[in-house]
Amino acid sequence: MSVKINKLEIENVKRIKAVKLEPTANGLTVIGGRNNQGKTSVLDSIAWALGGENFRPSDATRDGSIIPPNLKIVLNNGLIVERKGKNSALKVTDPSGQKAGQSLLNTFVESLALNLPKFMESSGKEKAQTLLQIIGVGNQLAELEKEEKELYQDRLYIGRTADQKEKFAKEQPYYPEAPKDLVSPSALIRQQQDILAQNGENQRKREQAGKIREEVKRAYEEVKRLSDQLEAAKQHHLQLVKDLEIAEKSAADLVDQSTKDLEDSISNIEEINRMVRANLDKEKAEDDAKEYRRQYDQLSEKINAIREKKANLLSSAELPLPELSVKEGELVYKGQKWDNMSGSERLMVSTAIVRKLNPECGFVLLDKLEQMDLQTLQEFGSWLEGEGLQAIATRVSTGDECSIIIEDGYVVGQAQAEQPQQKSWKAGVF
Repeated sequence: MSVKINKLEIENVKRIKAVKLEPTANGLTVIGGRNNQGKTSVLDSIAWALGGENFRPSDATRDGSIIPPNLKIVLNNGLIVERKGKNSALKVTDPSGQKAGQSLLNTFVESLALNLPKFMESSGKEKAQTLLQIIGVGNQLAELEKEEKELYQDRLYIGRTADQKEKFAKEQPYYPEAPKDLVSPSALIRQQQDILAQNGENQRKREQAGKIREEVKRAYEEVKRLSDQLEAAKQHHLQLVKDLEIAEKSAADLVDQSTKDLEDSISNIEEINRMVRANLDKEKAEDDAKEYRRQYDQLSEKINAIREKKANLLSSAELPLPELSVKEGELVYKGQKWDNMSGSERLMVSTAIVRKLNPECGFVLLDKLEQMDLQTLQEFGSWLEGEGLQAIATRVSTGDECSIIIEDGYVVGQAQAEQPQQKSWKAGVF
């Protein structure tokens, strides 16, 4: 069973003269009144009584009073907490009559329940860290977020590099007519030399045919001149005729190869190689871009896997409220971050988290609820009742939504009924 406040009595604390209050066990108890009447002093008194010296007001005694502060709070677990006397010494009495002290109160009183604005005014990351620590997944989530951040930075670099490679590849010219490999000048020169050598051999054969032609001519003349050698000359002549036919036939079939293409290639070798290099650069950039894009996709898969782990980690944790989670280090409730939550949603989230910090503490103190409209106030009160929580709050108002109204340090109505008895009161006695 969570601890709540059954009854409280306060005298001579800050602006309070004398206040008695029995808060509702479940839901919202609103302390109303105009400014500077003692509303906040009630909350400060409760915080001091239960929270210890850290919550002691700097000027605890009511201005003008010769009677020291006197506080008494009765809790639903039977404990009676008192601060009275010149030094406002703490006295805690348990149901069996045994005395106890602040250490016992600290076991079930959550300090943030006494100072909820401290939690609400903390940064978004601080709120998120508080929630993650109390549900026991803070360290695990921090590791996952660190890993996700590292992968995200790696993917960002890979993605930018892939974009640069793709852009470089698109900007490069491409020459489809260029050969795949760079052209070697020495290879072209060797080809040219081979062709020139072949053409020289052809020329030699042509010259040889010419020489034979001259010999035929001379032989013919020799036949005429040497009639006595006519027969021999005729045979020689016939043989020469045959040789001539063969030589001319061989020479006629010869075709000289042109070196013009090679000469053009040699003269244009730098331009050809420039085009080849450009094509190779473009192909390399395209291949690089594909590789970086593949790495980018792999990193995206890893990041998505980590995000899924984070979601599973939070979904399996016992959160204080349905639809309450942490995303990117920020509290998120019903899909909205803190700055987009309504006033009642902020109060519900804060109250639920503070309760989770110490489930035995069944109450919270809230100041300045005048910022909340009546409908929101009603919604928040209904939620508190449903959660079995007790909230004691202040509001600058004298409307019907107020459980009590404080005026000049007294509860309106209560002060009138008890005012005649004020003269018989003694210090520290209600």
